Amino acid sequence: MSAMTFYTNPQSRGRVVRWMLEEVGQPYDEKVMTFGADIKSPSYLNINPMGKVPALVHNNTVVTEVVAICSYLAEQFPEAGLAPAIASPERASYHRWLFFAAGPLEMALTIKANNWQITPKSAVSIGCGQVQDTLNVIEQTLSQQPYLCGEHFTTADLVMASYIGFHTMLNILEPNPVFSQYVERCKNREAAKRAEALDNALLENN
Repeated sequence: MSAMTFYTNPQSRGRVVRWMLEEVGQPYDEKVMTFGADIKSPSYLNINPMGKVPALVHNNTVVTEVVAICSYLAEQFPEAGLAPAIASPERASYHRWLFFAAGPLEMALTIKANNWQITPKSAVSIGCGQVQDTLNVIEQTLSQQPYLCGEHFTTADLVMASYIGFHTMLNILEPNPVFSQYVERCKNREAAKRAEALDNALLENN
């Protein structure tokens, strides 16, 4: 039995965490949860009271929320090289982009997916402001460098590429050459390919 148990469903944000687990290369057990029944069961609600996947249990410690899990794994297994050193100049950018993906970007994508209208007045009080402003900030950075923190892939890229790639596939985001090249660059990693194959196999077997 592994020290890590990963609760997921292949049709969820668990795909992002799966990729991260494959990047760190540590053994883990998986529990594939069904929507409705499993994730709302009393036993799982003791792990995540939100009744959502993914969740990770590592040495009896529970971590939920995609970016929190990915950040936790990067710090628990620094040998994977997925986070800049604490004293490095890139560390600030790393934290910025992790939280940008979890905050402004996810909010902007939700707004676009639901066709909510943001007025200039309401944009002032909304975390992402105008949706296009959020996307422009990411595009500006990636048009100048291959990854969010410069020349090296980090956990921030794993999260960002996952979100951008998924929402482009669903046509929620319009095709964008800067984004498409970035996603392809990130998804071409061996760990990303392994993770996708594992989740796709779960879909085929259900």
